[in-house]
Amino acid sequence: MTNQPFFTRHGDGFMPTSVANGPWSPESLHGRVVIGLLAFVIEERHGSDDFVPARLTVDMFRLPNITTPIEVTTRLVRDGLRIKVIEAEFLSGGTSMARASCQSLRRTENAPGNVWSPPNWQVPAPSDIPKPTDPRLGMNGKWETRPIAGHMGSLGERRLWMSEVRELVAGVPMTPFVHVATGADFASPFANAGDQGLGYINSDVTIYLHRMPVTRWIGFEVVNHHATDGVAIGECWLYDEKGPIGTSTVAALAQRRPMTNPPPP
Repeated sequence: MTNQPFFTRHGDGFMPTSVANGPWSPESLHGRVVIGLLAFVIEERHGSDDFVPARLTVDMFRLPNITTPIEVTTRLVRDGLRIKVIEAEFLSGGTSMARASCQSLRRTENAPGNVWSPPNWQVPAPSDIPKPTDPRLGMNGKWETRPIAGHMGSLGERRLWMSEVRELVAGVPMTPFVHVATGADFASPFANAGDQGLGYINSDVTIYLHRMPVTRWIGFEVVNHHATDGVAIGECWLYDEKGPIGTSTVAALAQRRPMTNPPPP
């Protein structure tokens, strides 16, 4: 991989690189890399092939500065035979900026019988969709996209493929869990942007996964957005090229200054 990673190792912690900045301020970290790093450390310290990280919730209550070293602490809350619960805290310059809770469930066999599930989406494969020419669709190289239907802020169906193009931490290939966790923050702008721009900034992300992605492309399909009194929720169903893998849901706050230059169709 030739693209600059989002973080480098810094002693027992991590140092953001210049590409880790977010859209709201060039001096603060992007929410996606905060979520990704929490998932990275949780998996590195507490992951197991026998367990699926079925739920990851990340609360983001401060914007970390891009020039400040990062420390991530973890705590094993429950280490059961079938359920593991891990908590993690994201500290920038010694100040808590975000926290995560991850619940991992042991792999077994499905229960007997049939249960209704929504049908798989019927969309072109990423390889069958031309690469967009506008670099803003990948936030100028932070990720790669293949639009399927609609676009950020369009009023109607919105579907898109996304793939990571950088390592999260230098020298460490992204695992499937870190891959989907890093991209999951995209549910907020994709679900919450409107015809006057992106007027909401998310304060959290919750990912539910019944399996890990087995291909590098993650599909996002907007299935919900509602807002009242400046508080919004948004939700996307998540896919890989084999079918559904889970959901990404966010809570968001209205911004006084909306982001008025979302990517074009």
